Amino acid sequence: MKNDRNYTTTFTVDQSPEEVFAAINDPRAWWSEDIEGRTAAVGDVWYYSARDLHRCTLKVITSTPGRKVAWRVLNNLFSFTEDKTEWIDTTIEFVIEPAGDQTRLTFTHIGLAPDHECYAVCHDAWGTYIQGSLKSLITSGKGQPNAGATLTADDPTGIAANSYTTSFTVDQSPEAVFAAINDPRSWWSGRFEGQSRRLGDTFTYRYEDIHYSKQEVTELVPGRRVAWQVLESRLAFLEDKTEWTGTTITFDIAPKGGKTEVVFTHVGLKPAVECYETCTDAWTSLIQGSLRQLIETGKGVLPELAAPAA
Repeated sequence: MKNDRNYTTTFTVDQSPEEVFAAINDPRAWWSEDIEGRTAAVGDVWYYSARDLHRCTLKVITSTPGRKVAWRVLNNLFSFTEDKTEWIDTTIEFVIEPAGDQTRLTFTHIGLAPDHECYAVCHDAWGTYIQGSLKSLITSGKGQPNAGATLTADDPTGIAANSYTTSFTVDQSPEAVFAAINDPRSWWSGRFEGQSRRLGDTFTYRYEDIHYSKQEVTELVPGRRVAWQVLESRLAFLEDKTEWTGTTITFDIAPKGGKTEVVFTHVGLKPAVECYETCTDAWTSLIQGSLRQLIETGKGVLPELAAPAA
């Protein structure tokens, strides 16, 4: 879980601590191919760049095989923030530990705080790189580094172009919004098994024989943010029935003009995928209808979702 001064996210994989350690130390394979310098040994200094939007210099300060990696940010330049040096003197840390017969990775950007101007952009970017690209590199041998992605000053992470987003504003408090989101049984039609209220919880969702997915709670910041990573999926009406696998479902909560704004994003649900039209219609109904009504009235709509056309 995040505290007031750090951004943290975590996941668990079947691979060994040594395999996780090796993947972390190859940031060209999961963060960006536009990295210069050595990145694996204590004392190594290296350089990351994303076009004219972000450049930083990092130093490896910890490298304990199978256990921990840490990088110190020596220099930084953002083109899209007023304080272009916000990352300087922060620490990017990866802690690896056994979790039963699996391996848990906890990523923390120490010093990336919610009051930073870059926080919204940076936590979305880290969520995509860590929960998406790095996890994919560990589990499948192939990451999705950001080289060549379409980045702009309005979308410096490239996430908006590869996501579905919708938002609304309510009179209720951020705490009430957070509580409603964490009770998906009350606003998302279907059958649930498992828990969704603590970091690391997993739950499955089924809707008839049309949709199955398994989510892990990867971020949980009271009154601020919820994120679920889709670990497994089967959408019966698609040619690629696993389109949701590896995507991330996020809820960002923030005060706005005396009210509370909720921004829902399904990162990875992009216009190019087959389920985009059907899934965005369903999400709009659930988020703008059922979840919003649950927050405002205490009772969700729980709509019956129409089966997609064959």
